[in-house]
Amino acid sequence: MTSDVYQLLAIIIYLAGMVFIGWYAYKRTSNLTDYMLGGRGLGPAVTALSAGAADMSGWLLMGLPGAVYVSGLVEAWIAVGLSVGAYLNYVLVAPRLRVYTEISKDSITIPSFLENRLKDKSRLLRIASGMIILVFFTFYVSSGMVASGKFFYSSFGLDYHIGLLIVSGVVIFYTLFGGFLAVSYTDVVQGLIMFVALLHVPIVGIFFTGGLSETATSIRAVDPKMLNLVSGASFLGILSAVAWGLGYFGQPHIIVRFMAITSVKEVKSARRIGIGWMVLSIFGAVATALIGIAYFQQTNGTLTDPETVFIVMGQILFHPFIAGIMLAAILAAIMSTISSQLIVTSSALIEDLYKAVIKTDASDKRYVFLGRMAVLVVSILAMALAWPNNESILKIVSFAWAGFGASFGPVILLSLYWRKITATGAFWGMVAGAITVLIWGNVKLLTDTLYEIVPGFIICWVVTYFVSLATYRPNAEVDKEFSEAIEILKKES
Repeated sequence: MTSDVYQLLAIIIYLAGMVFIGWYAYKRTSNLTDYMLGGRGLGPAVTALSAGAADMSGWLLMGLPGAVYVSGLVEAWIAVGLSVGAYLNYVLVAPRLRVYTEISKDSITIPSFLENRLKDKSRLLRIASGMIILVFFTFYVSSGMVASGKFFYSSFGLDYHIGLLIVSGVVIFYTLFGGFLAVSYTDVVQGLIMFVALLHVPIVGIFFTGGLSETATSIRAVDPKMLNLVSGASFLGILSAVAWGLGYFGQPHIIVRFMAITSVKEVKSARRIGIGWMVLSIFGAVATALIGIAYFQQTNGTLTDPETVFIVMGQILFHPFIAGIMLAAILAAIMSTISSQLIVTSSALIEDLYKAVIKTDASDKRYVFLGRMAVLVVSILAMALAWPNNESILKIVSFAWAGFGASFGPVILLSLYWRKITATGAFWGMVAGAITVLIWGNVKLLTDTLYEIVPGFIICWVVTYFVSLATYRPNAEVDKEFSEAIEILKKES
């Protein structure tokens, strides 16, 4: 068999496995809570690997290695910020969110939690939250679809649009039918594939490039600054990179895993697994880029698209079937994030917009059907955005990441730790954060100076805090729930 046949065989086996998991989860989904939150029954390993796989996307295997390949270790500051942010997310958000969402009317989405937590009877907060999720996730999903098209073009020379349709079709199938359980179970498999692949490429690659010393020499021959973490970087540039960590507090597709974990006691185990997975995976991604720089310097080769360095190195270093598994890791990263974002967007459309605006007493079966249709509609919109293939993966992801981090991050933190936050304060804070990101992120002079999440996060926090102070009125129900959440945390921690 030719190398392409071996690689395609590995990809087909992987895709078939994802479809099977989707079918299995479909059989276990009976109501809306199952479809949107898996019945709050995820164990620590599933929670951690699912959150990690949903988080990293094609950015981990394409965007980050591509950035390091072009600019060197200065781009690794993003990885530092993300690692710290993810750890703090597990410490600050996960335990309280798990407890508080159940106390506040068993909330199954972030918008419904904010409405229930802050006793907002106007529905404005829930609707605004749902709209923010819908807008930014449509862009976010499209970034994954761009990555899928690039993947098939770079790996097999297949037309970009055909690759986009293949991956989108499989993801839509298992997400649409299997819901949150399918997304979580596939994420576990995908997370493990990504982890193994990201460690093996640099480990094997270092032998091809002559060991650590020879590899470093080759990298310096390309540019001595490549191995310097600060060379060529400004203070604001490093701040912008590290500030990616702020985004974790407001990513619905990640923190929803904290709502679904079995109990607070499992959070610590999930944190250890999740952070260990993340740090080693990011290290592998950065190391892959450095190995790629050294390899092409030594062989006088060229790489047309830096974002494909992981794909190309996998094909060079391994037997075609193993290379196919490495390629499946790319698909795993892409598909895990797309599916997670689709299920959260679906929940926003149905649980937070449709039910809030139309106010219907439809059956759970009807809501699950509408949720599946929402997955289909959002997928079609995202494919339309991804069709032209005119944006880099990292650029789209960074914009959507900032949008969520600045809109939801401060509001989530304040709602979990401050009794006096009000629905009015949260509403105007979210709106201010979202508008700041939309404006700042589309003005090149501003984005070249400072990543839009920084001003967006600060403005959201300040507006939420001061408007809440101005509109705060004592509420016995809010105080009771807040105190109850603290007591449960003390008992279960």
